[in-house]
Amino acid sequence: MAGVWCGALILLCCVLNSADSSPSSEGQRSNNNTSFRLTRSTRSRVHQLLNKYKEQQLGNKHFEDRRLLKDLPSLSTDYEDWIMMTDWERLQAALGNLKIYWEMLERKRKQLEKEQMSRHSSLSQSIRHIQLDLRDLMNRVSNQMRSSWKKPTFPSAQISLDTENSSMTAWDRRVEGYIILRDLDLYLTKLARDFLLLASNHKDDSVL
Repeated sequence: MAGVWCGALILLCCVLNSADSSPSSEGQRSNNNTSFRLTRSTRSRVHQLLNKYKEQQLGNKHFEDRRLLKDLPSLSTDYEDWIMMTDWERLQAALGNLKIYWEMLERKRKQLEKEQMSRHSSLSQSIRHIQLDLRDLMNRVSNQMRSSWKKPTFPSAQISLDTENSSMTAWDRRVEGYIILRDLDLYLTKLARDFLLLASNHKDDSVL
């Protein structure tokens, strides 16, 4: 009789554990899928703005420049390091990188407004819309991190906001804007892939 009760108790514990873990995994998978869709739609708008920027600011829709900006996040990923990170650490890294891009766009938008003497120019308005998209995405990632019961932190980006850099020509500033948008386009492509991988991992967890 004792053996029957012991077996029943073990079975009950398994059912309760399953009930606790499955919704959590399912919820995380849903969160990552939602973040993926938001990242993908933001990336699409960034790509459109990049083409518009090349035509209006650089006079060539096929313009390319392979230079890098030291303040921008790296686009390369060590897959083995990424695998060893927790979901929270991955989201924290994404949150910090998105904040850097938001601040770089803020600097570039203010430069454009000053040069064009208007807050309502087409390009500056488009950049502002991208910033709003990035803000929505940052809030989304932050909410995902809060769901893990660990408060997210916003790393302070070490970016110089001096828009009067005398060593930069007007052309240099235009190319800088291109590089920011180019790398943001690539970064969001990478981030969307990361969200898909995270969603896939939680799908496997829910099956198990």
